[in-house]
Amino acid sequence: MKLLDKVAALRLLISEKKPLIHHITNYVTVNDCANITLAIGAYPIMARDKAEVEEIVSRAGALVLNTGTLSPGAVEAMLLAGQRANALGVPVVLDPVGVGASRLRREAVAGLLARVRISVLKGNMSEIKFLAGLKAGVQGVDATADSRGSEKAARELARRLSCVVAITGRRDVLSDGERIYYVDNGQAMLTRVSGTGCMTTSLIASYCAVTDEYLAAALGGIMTMGIAGELAGRTLQNNEGPGTFKVRLFDAVYNLTPAQIRDLGLVTVGSQKGDCSPLYPG
Repeated sequence: MKLLDKVAALRLLISEKKPLIHHITNYVTVNDCANITLAIGAYPIMARDKAEVEEIVSRAGALVLNTGTLSPGAVEAMLLAGQRANALGVPVVLDPVGVGASRLRREAVAGLLARVRISVLKGNMSEIKFLAGLKAGVQGVDATADSRGSEKAARELARRLSCVVAITGRRDVLSDGERIYYVDNGQAMLTRVSGTGCMTTSLIASYCAVTDEYLAAALGGIMTMGIAGELAGRTLQNNEGPGTFKVRLFDAVYNLTPAQIRDLGLVTVGSQKGDCSPLYPG
């Protein structure tokens, strides 16, 4: 099955299976993450108390761990939920938000990577380069690193952690340690709305909940956000901006069809030599 056909089929499967996605995420974007999960056809639950996370994750199709707003209690809950998810075979998607910004974040992410088996590690260029040991800049939770070395960072970190690594940016880069894919879908207005990165993580987890092919799942989540952003952007009038765009973004995700994924997905495959060729003509 061709890659875009596979992602399109997974989009339909999410709507059919309606998996539960357990989030331990940051309180800045928690409502948006819940709503984008509903829009794709899955169900969110945002449990973060250590007294219940192991019980909740045992009912989930996937677990999201997001380090955007941390506390000692949240870190403990993430470890408990992640280890329980591992024991049950529930995929874990880690979004190491702002990992280079503080010692708390660095230590929390290091602990998670050491003690929890991650299925997909998704971050912006600064976050992934930091974790890969490459030069990166951080302003709060925003990326300031350039894209040079992104393929190397994604591939080597994926090999080191035995997971899929997804780097979001102007051009998204994904690797499972061997294969490299690029996604060129997206819209500039996505950068004007807080939380689109966190929402993309929720979308990836929704795809992970219906397949064990986590590279295809990561592609699905990233392409869904990128294509939906393009579709929402096309509707904007001259006097409309981020507020209108955000509402229409949710609508675009909700209405996204398998056919639109096949027709609009812009995916390129990279070789071991670093060159690339399009999987599909456009």
